[in-house]
Amino acid sequence: MFPIRDHNPSTRTPYVTYTIMAINIVVFLLYWPILNDGPAIGQFYLNWAMIPDLIIHGEQTHTLFTHMFLHGGFMHLAGNMLFLWIFGDNLEDELGHTGFTIFYISAGLVAAIAQLLSDPTSPIPMVGASGAIAGVMGGYLLLYPKARIDVLFIFVIFFKIFPIPAWIALTMWFALQIWGGFGTDSTGGGTAYWAHAGGFVAGLVVLFPAFLRRGGVSFWRKTNGHAQNPEATYTLTKSGIPTVRRRK
Repeated sequence: MFPIRDHNPSTRTPYVTYTIMAINIVVFLLYWPILNDGPAIGQFYLNWAMIPDLIIHGEQTHTLFTHMFLHGGFMHLAGNMLFLWIFGDNLEDELGHTGFTIFYISAGLVAAIAQLLSDPTSPIPMVGASGAIAGVMGGYLLLYPKARIDVLFIFVIFFKIFPIPAWIALTMWFALQIWGGFGTDSTGGGTAYWAHAGGFVAGLVVLFPAFLRRGGVSFWRKTNGHAQNPEATYTLTKSGIPTVRRRK
């Protein structure tokens, strides 16, 4: 079960969101040819991925930033860009291009530090925009808790799209990160759960002053937990693929 879109349109083009997506995609394509070359990708991650054991010894501190633009595979990249595309435009609309840029980078740095503190001697490289995007999700939850999110539910061969409030989708996601953080070993099975959780909390905390300036709870009452723009609606169109009738 994962979100595929929201009903929360923005009023202006999210240039920063699109730029971050483009940078992540271009960077991935640049090192994609060596992704299956163990020694080459290992050296690449040593230079640019965040390795906690190096950071605590004062080495490779630039990777606290650069790891946010690396990914471990195509599906890792695709999943992160989908989440950023769904939730990023509304926060950029609310915070402005510069404010959103600062917010995104801040959330990513806090997420990296959270993962670092959870296992400071780990030699395992951490890559991915997940922590920063988790911050975007936390900020989205704070400002638009009742915005509708279309979720694709897949069970074996059954699948269905249905809308649920953002607060349900996002709190469930956050709970899964906490569960994963406590329920796995330090490697998290390859998932940086504490980076996700830390980024999510950072998004809530960093955006909280802006939320108060907008009126706090009265802002929710004013907007009913949605963006102030008219809600988007989607309709399913009939497929152009011809139907083949079964012979009797």
